Amino acid sequence: MENLYLMMAPLFSAKLLIVLFFGTLFGLILGVLPGLGPTTGGALILPFTMTLDPLSAIVLLTSIYCAGTYGGAITAILINTPGTPAAAATCLDGYPLAQKGEAGRALGMATVSSAIGGIFSVVVLVFFAPLLAQLAYEFGQPEYFALAIFGLTMLASIGDGSPIKELVKKKGKPLLFALFLFCTLFI
Repeated sequence: MENLYLMMAPLFSAKLLIVLFFGTLFGLILGVLPGLGPTTGGALILPFTMTLDPLSAIVLLTSIYCAGTYGGAITAILINTPGTPAAAATCLDGYPLAQKGEAGRALGMATVSSAIGGIFSVVVLVFFAPLLAQLAYEFGQPEYFALAIFGLTMLASIGDGSPIKELVKKKGKPLLFALFLFCTLFI
């Protein structure tokens, strides 16, 4: 509970509330525009965050990301074009509701589910981040190796052909680049 209080205490300053408002507005506008999204918004606003203190910068980037992800659902419901990739599934349920004349209901459901999911994920992060940080400090070379092998195995398993062909097709070029870079730098 102490972590939750420490998280919420600085959020109610006037400066952070203004940053949160404008970040949410900017993210919502970017989320509604198909092709632009929260990642593009973060990249566009990143030079501006260098002038802010760290807490304000994190609040600004987080509000742009969350509002942009939600904003993609608006166009997915109203015109059947997801504003963000995260809203692709919203087209399947939201647009048919809008065609029936229940667009407000679909937008309300998207808003409520986005808010509940966002609040729940923040609370879970606040309580489990210290535990995950301790676990991350205990990672050594064997764990990183196992994680890399797991990632390569998952990458090889995605596709139609044999796993070896898929691995060479998807990771061949980056592995060759790494080999050439190694040869250039150390030989």
